[in-house]
Amino acid sequence: MIKVMFVCLGNICRSPMAEYIFRKLVSERGGDFVIASSATSSEEAGNRVYPPAAAMLAQHGIHCQDKRAVRFTRSDYDAYDVIVCMERRNVSSLERMLGGDPDGKICRLLDFTDAPRDIADPWYTRDFKTAYAEIAEGCQALYETLTKQN
Repeated sequence: MIKVMFVCLGNICRSPMAEYIFRKLVSERGGDFVIASSATSSEEAGNRVYPPAAAMLAQHGIHCQDKRAVRFTRSDYDAYDVIVCMERRNVSSLERMLGGDPDGKICRLLDFTDAPRDIADPWYTRDFKTAYAEIAEGCQALYETLTKQN
């Protein structure tokens, strides 16, 4: 079983989109995964997925109505095999919180693709279509990488 934690700033846009896109991918293609998402900050804790992000998922037949934002904790580091961030700022925030990344678990989602880069926060850009496309690209590449390794 591979345990994957997706992380972004508030856990209301990018990381829940990644969580649910990856869940759908695993349900369609198979694999033994535990999948979750969380935030580097606590400002959105308890809130639902941001409506435009939920609407973008729904356009692709993915529903996330039960998801509530949670903050990443120190114990999550030990509980998960790979911690997948949406941008460098998320990586830096986790490393600061944890005092580093001793097990080399923290990475960016698009580092698994042929074009490593950050995924811009659609809360600010308002471009949920691009965020969805980039997250789906990254989830596909992550899935392929993890299933080849195991």
